[in-house]
Amino acid sequence: MRIYLDNCCFNRPFDDQRQVKIKLESEAKLFVQARIAEHQIHLVWSYILDYENDFNPFKERRDSIRKWKKYAVVDIEETGWIIKKARTITNLGVKSKDSLHVACAVASKCDYFLTTDVRLINKLKNFQELAVINPLSFISILEE
Repeated sequence: MRIYLDNCCFNRPFDDQRQVKIKLESEAKLFVQARIAEHQIHLVWSYILDYENDFNPFKERRDSIRKWKKYAVVDIEETGWIIKKARTITNLGVKSKDSLHVACAVASKCDYFLTTDVRLINKLKNFQELAVINPLSFISILEE
C-alpha cells in the first residue's frame, strides 16, 4: 500500500495538543509513521514536500520532517504531467500547492492521501483517483 502525507499531516504533532481532535490526529499520524518505519506501508515523497518544508520557520520541525524522506519508496520530481494534473485539481477549488501534492500522489500511484486539512478532504471527497482522508480515518481502514 502506498500513501502520501501532506505537509499539514507531517506538522500535526507540532500543533497545540490540548485540542482533542489535534491530539488524536497526531497519534494516528505517529501510528502510520511507525508502520512506515516497519516497511508495512510505503511512503511517497515529493519535490513539493521538500519545497514547503524548506520554508518552515521552525528548524526542529523542518529537520524532523526531512528525516522521513529516507523512508520513501519513491521521490517524485516535477514533470509536465504533474503540472497539468495539478491545474485540473485546482479547477476543483483546491489551492495550488495542495493540488501539486495530490498530483504527485496520483502520479506515484498512491492508494491514500493523508491530510488533516478538512477543506481539502471535503473538496476531494468524490475524487476518483485516490482516497483523500484524515489519518484517523486511515487508521480505521488499516484495522479492518
